[in-house]
Amino acid sequence: MALDASFLAQLQNSSERLIQLLDNFAQARVLVVGDLTLDEFLTGQVERISREAPVLILRHENTRQVPGGGANAVYNLATLGAQVKVAGLVGKDDQGQALRHIFEASGIDTSGMLLDPDRPTVTKTRISGHARQSVTQQIVRVDRKSDELPDPDLQLQLAEYIQQHLDTVDAVVCSDYGDGVFTQPVIEAALSHQKTIVDAQVGLQRYQGATLFTPNLPEAEQAVGYAIASGQITQAGRDLLALTQAQQMLITRGEEGMSLFDRNGTEQHIPAFNRTDVFDVTGAGDTVVAALTLSLVVGASFWEAAVLGNLAASIVVRQFGTATTSPEEMKAALLALLEEE
Repeated sequence: MALDASFLAQLQNSSERLIQLLDNFAQARVLVVGDLTLDEFLTGQVERISREAPVLILRHENTRQVPGGGANAVYNLATLGAQVKVAGLVGKDDQGQALRHIFEASGIDTSGMLLDPDRPTVTKTRISGHARQSVTQQIVRVDRKSDELPDPDLQLQLAEYIQQHLDTVDAVVCSDYGDGVFTQPVIEAALSHQKTIVDAQVGLQRYQGATLFTPNLPEAEQAVGYAIASGQITQAGRDLLALTQAQQMLITRGEEGMSLFDRNGTEQHIPAFNRTDVFDVTGAGDTVVAALTLSLVVGASFWEAAVLGNLAASIVVRQFGTATTSPEEMKAALLALLEEE
């Protein structure tokens, strides 16, 4: 895929600087406030049709558990080298324990993972099967979650934890998947930091005055209330800035790349770095947010941060399921991109 000549020249001129930023990711300290999810993948081989009902019987082969939802943003930051604290809620269940163990094994501070005795850990279990010498395919997904909000005392405890740790981090990321963590006290606490990055599926206006928002196109359309055609992206960016009073707005647009807007009327468009080898976009937004946040923390301009977020996403969409990347992979991808051109 050929990049626009002027953008390519800009990228080449910035390559040394971008690599230096990647080298500094380990210096960053980030608090992620998030709707924490555990993604489970159960796979097995189809043995026969059940005599009890017209359903497949699978012989279980393996179970894989990985961070999902807001937990994927946490995990992405850790694999990119940051010093990460997490604030969120998990149930008193095996899934919450599994998520905590995954984080602790990656050096993530889990002291802000509070136990919610009344609600389960949000868990998405994908059951997949295959015949002998055949491809594995998903059969069904089972979700465990509660539609009830956390107890008010628990909301205040979480907000207090956030407030107590604001001075120990360089940025706060809000990873809002709509699962109940982001009540008003929690949002107010997160917005108390001078550098707050918001990745919210709905209700962007609740985060008035955040540093930067990163909606994808459907989320942006829902927020502004109209379908965003190519010729309307500028108006959408302005409307979103007015709605949120943010400093910057980054709309991620899939194969159309990204569009970055600021309150001075400046807009910058970054093309997609990978349009052909796209196998799974699950969790790519979390990767964008992680790389972008670390870039801003270590001194990147908003354009440089968006470029590195775009670069990170171009790597993880080549893999199935929620995936992460590393600074070394990102450096290699950047050099390969420049060599191709």
